[in-house]
Amino acid sequence: MPKVKYYFNTHSLKYEKVVTSLWKKFLRLFTFLAVASVFASVIVFFAYTYFDSPKEKQLKREISELSLQYDVISQRLDNVLGVLADLQGRDDNIYRVIFEAEPIPQSIRNAGYGGVNKYKSLEGFESSDLMIDVTRKLDRISKQLYIQSKSFDEIFRFAKNKTQMMACIPAILPISYKKLQAIASGFGYRIDPIYKTTKMHTGMDFSAPIGTPIYATGNGMIQSAEYDKGGYGYCVVINHGYGYQTLYGHMSRMNTYPGQKITRGDIIGYIGSTGKSTGPHVHYEVIKGGEKINPVNFYYSDLTPAEYDKILEIASQSNQSFD
Repeated sequence: MPKVKYYFNTHSLKYEKVVTSLWKKFLRLFTFLAVASVFASVIVFFAYTYFDSPKEKQLKREISELSLQYDVISQRLDNVLGVLADLQGRDDNIYRVIFEAEPIPQSIRNAGYGGVNKYKSLEGFESSDLMIDVTRKLDRISKQLYIQSKSFDEIFRFAKNKTQMMACIPAILPISYKKLQAIASGFGYRIDPIYKTTKMHTGMDFSAPIGTPIYATGNGMIQSAEYDKGGYGYCVVINHGYGYQTLYGHMSRMNTYPGQKITRGDIIGYIGSTGKSTGPHVHYEVIKGGEKINPVNFYYSDLTPAEYDKILEIASQSNQSFD
């Protein structure tokens, strides 16, 4: 039962009952609730700011564990990238060298992937940098593994065609070693026999009697067989495939035609002195990927070690060329 309150009325000199209006009761209740709400809000604010709820503690533990796992995965991905880099190095510097294939450019191996907003969905989290780094490494590994897989497929095809490739690559002298009178000039800077100036000699000159057979040094197809007005005289060019070509100049006559399939050892012409020439010989060039290279490195299937050493010694001398 609620207590009844009285007050002393100085006018009537009597005690009278205190009567509280409904409006005052409502204001008192509202004030109480407002103050209680403020205190409750302050308590909740401090509780959520400085104290973790059991659910928050559990979530933070999970986040911490996830961050640790991301670190472990990131380290493992770095190890995988190291192994992949080793495979790429072997691929470029061993496997492709063996099969005379060009290495894969780093610009292709390290090409970009995805757009600038590829990782936008991972931004805005506490561990965003770590998640983006791990995801980027995964994308990089995925692309490089794909490129390496394709490279190994290509190497496998090279291995299957190894016998055919070795038959096509130039590997013998263009004339018989027994018919060889002299090596007039090797590859490199030599004295021009007509102008007496030093210039680059892009092949090797083999001197022999006029009419001595000239042999194809590898399997291939005749690319051209014509009189060259640039100085080679009667000249034959063979396309061996795999980026290789060979040129035979100053023939007395040719024994082939464009488009003809050629096997190593076939006679394609005869020694002469046509074009810009000062004596009977064949000017022989090896061309790899459009670049003229030293033919002396391509006689491994035709000479004994002693014969090869002799040719190497003579070819390295700086003398006057025949053309």
